[in-house]
Amino acid sequence: MKISTEFSKNASSYEDLNEIQNLVIEELLSCLKEKPQKILDLGCGSGALCKKITWKYKHFTGVDFAPGMLELHPKSKKIESVYGDFNDKTLFENLATYEYDHIFSASALQWAEDLEAVFQSIAELHTPYSLAIFTSGTFKTLNKTAKLRSLLKSAKELENSQKIYLADAKFYTKSYKLRFENVREMFRYIKRSGVSGSRAVLNYKQTKELMRSYPLEYLEFEVAFIHGHD
Repeated sequence: MKISTEFSKNASSYEDLNEIQNLVIEELLSCLKEKPQKILDLGCGSGALCKKITWKYKHFTGVDFAPGMLELHPKSKKIESVYGDFNDKTLFENLATYEYDHIFSASALQWAEDLEAVFQSIAELHTPYSLAIFTSGTFKTLNKTAKLRSLLKSAKELENSQKIYLADAKFYTKSYKLRFENVREMFRYIKRSGVSGSRAVLNYKQTKELMRSYPLEYLEFEVAFIHGHD
């Protein structure tokens, strides 16, 4: 199953489940020195970032590759939701014909097929940006317990990639924990929130064993934040 299909399938429950994304968005917005008027959101999902903005702006463009998410995105004369894939260079060629005051991406770019190419495309827009990317520190203990290799890049790998095209950006990481009443609720969250990246590599028996042996009452998340100017 493609990642875009996975997100579309779980679109209706994604926002309610994604407490961590809301914390990530709050961090992105707290670092702003100005209130941008023309905003671009790459991987906008169902509109969590759009809903968190409290100031009046002229135009908001949200881009996502999951139609199910875009259907739930807020809509108004000032808000435009666009189907597009940041893995497609054509998207950025089209975006370059418009003018933005700030580019956001909250919890989406970890699914880029070529992150360095996306960084290059963002740099070519010559616009201030605030990016949040989940690292391989996310689900660290779960992956270790299940003997799985993370699909995500490490913080060091992200920083090295960032330095190539976004050299002057500020880079730092933050860790989060999401607690659950029981392991079953935890695994239900993983399945429905879209954070598994459409991967289902464990069979039923292996999943039951993982649920039995997982040693924590919470899931771990690590997020890399990248803030920069053109």
